[in-house]
Amino acid sequence: MGRVIIVEGKTDKQRLQQLLDEPVEIACTNGTLGPDKLEQLIAEFSDDEVCVLLDADHAGDKARRLFKQEFPNVRHLYTHRMYREVATTPLNVLAQILEGAHFAVKMPEDEDI
Repeated sequence: MGRVIIVEGKTDKQRLQQLLDEPVEIACTNGTLGPDKLEQLIAEFSDDEVCVLLDADHAGDKARRLFKQEFPNVRHLYTHRMYREVATTPLNVLAQILEGAHFAVKMPEDEDI
């Protein structure tokens, strides 16, 4: 059983990779999450511990509702509405979100936070 974080885009994935200090698969919905993509994610990660970290906007809220309906065992992580996107959330805030979900994190030395 592995650990998986599902995000919306490549920039979100890159942002989390800077922080995670343990093996975690990061899967992207690539913006739109339709029934086919959701089914694929459910099939691929059904035996894993899955977290969803989506943008705090209309599209993220819509995708989150789909996850809650079709994949109820996932854990939902939330960025603050003031940052709107995972990619624009400061690294120290993302680190706190990940630590709150019991992920091992590291702070990159070359990044302003």
